[in-house]
Amino acid sequence: MLRHGFKQSPIQWREIDIGATYGLYVCHNMNEKPDIVIYYCHGGGFSMGSAYFYLEFLLAWISLLKDAGYKNPAIFSLEYTLVPDAAYPTQLEQTVAGYEFLCSIVEDSSRICVGGDSAGATLILTLLLYIAKHSQDYENSKPGYATLISPWTNLYSPKNRNTASDYLNADSLHLYGRQYAGTDEKLDDPLVSPGECKDSIWWANACPSAGFGVIFGSEEVLGPELRDMIVLLRKSGCAVNVREEPGSIHAWPVVTLFLSDTQAERQKGLKGLTTMLKQAIPP
Repeated sequence: MLRHGFKQSPIQWREIDIGATYGLYVCHNMNEKPDIVIYYCHGGGFSMGSAYFYLEFLLAWISLLKDAGYKNPAIFSLEYTLVPDAAYPTQLEQTVAGYEFLCSIVEDSSRICVGGDSAGATLILTLLLYIAKHSQDYENSKPGYATLISPWTNLYSPKNRNTASDYLNADSLHLYGRQYAGTDEKLDDPLVSPGECKDSIWWANACPSAGFGVIFGSEEVLGPELRDMIVLLRKSGCAVNVREEPGSIHAWPVVTLFLSDTQAERQKGLKGLTTMLKQAIPP
């Protein structure tokens, strides 16, 4: 922020200990209750990344949400344990704990939008399946919406194939997926690899009240499985707003924010997510 002339951040953030782990809470005004809360899980193949690495991304999103008409937007970004320090189910348990924390401080869970990119979006999808599977424990606690950036739906799949322009490598992805799962047998478990769930009723019960917003690139290694999941979600009765960016790569809204030259290009993906969210959960 110093390079842009800011000596202090105009948006506040702080770490919050939730017991199982901690997260980064970013809010326009810490002294007021938020009118929208995004629960975010970062990507990185379960083995890299952090909430702090994504801080510029989170701050930019708060600013765009404010411009979109939300009075006091907030984001809670989970800091989950990375592989090899832990494998499944630790990360899912931490993701559940983070959501339960938000439900304890947000009066109306329909004002919570769950979201993430890549492996973080995998955790969000498994969180939704977990909530549906344990619905008796989450009565009236379903999130309002889910925004997913290039979700890694199937941790191991022959459909995950290298493309000419995407930076992901299918073999490396499969290695990361196996390391997260712990054993190959667990790769068939929908709570590990959510694309393995073909049960329309389970997905219907897992669907947030206003559905899903999905953004990804047309050149993604993960594209074929992701397109299949979108079809399944829609057949399950879920509302799914999709933006497949022509010629773009994996997690392009995150990549462009860090690497693009102009503000318009840097904010392009986040503006798309904000538009989806505003349509689903109006200010």
